[in-house]
Amino acid sequence: MRLQELEKTIEELRAAEQEKEEARLRINLEHIRKGVVFVDWKAAYIDASVSIGEGTVVYPGTILERNTTIGAHCIIGPETRISQSRIGDRVAADHSVILESQVEDGAKIGPFAYLRPGSRIGENVKIGDFVEVKNSTLGRGSKASHLTYIGDSDVGENVNLGCGVVFVNYDGSQKYRSVVEDGAFIGCNVNLISPVKVGEQAYVAAGTTVTGSVPAGALCIGRTKERHIADWVRRRGIFKKEK
Repeated sequence: MRLQELEKTIEELRAAEQEKEEARLRINLEHIRKGVVFVDWKAAYIDASVSIGEGTVVYPGTILERNTTIGAHCIIGPETRISQSRIGDRVAADHSVILESQVEDGAKIGPFAYLRPGSRIGENVKIGDFVEVKNSTLGRGSKASHLTYIGDSDVGENVNLGCGVVFVNYDGSQKYRSVVEDGAFIGCNVNLISPVKVGEQAYVAAGTTVTGSVPAGALCIGRTKERHIADWVRRRGIFKKEK
């Protein structure tokens, strides 16, 4: 390509990028006129198809796309992507990704949460850091505060999912669905081998692997008994050497 042709192509690209940037900023300005608050109005990326309620605060690095609807008085971002989803009022979503999902009023998402398609998050639900939800429902007031995977399952209202809970929904060929009913308490590092059902107000002790249904109000414990082998370290000769 000759130099003149190259320079023309570069100018055309610059003009196209400038036009695109001006269109993006016009969208953001229109949201500002409707009562949306931007921490940095030049650092948010919003499709023309997106609607945002009055009083919502949008932080830098936010990407809203594909007919997403955001309610009023939400806090979105920073560094949050929401696509083809419906977000209620007073929702907070921080450093998270929400795809093809529904989040009801007052829910708190993140930081670093991932809602995959088909997730339905109820009112005042907490989805905390490094929690992944896929094709699942969580009822009003339930909590998964950190390091949990919820896949192909229905979680009732006011359920507590402890740290490290995993819904084991895939056996290598098929997906299975589990149910956790209202008021149940699932302790830390629990594996729920789908399909299982945990009844209302049942408790599952930390470290348990659940392979069958847990009756309502029951305590499920699935741990081996602890053993202490005296003097094992010295006899194996693995004392740490002093520096």
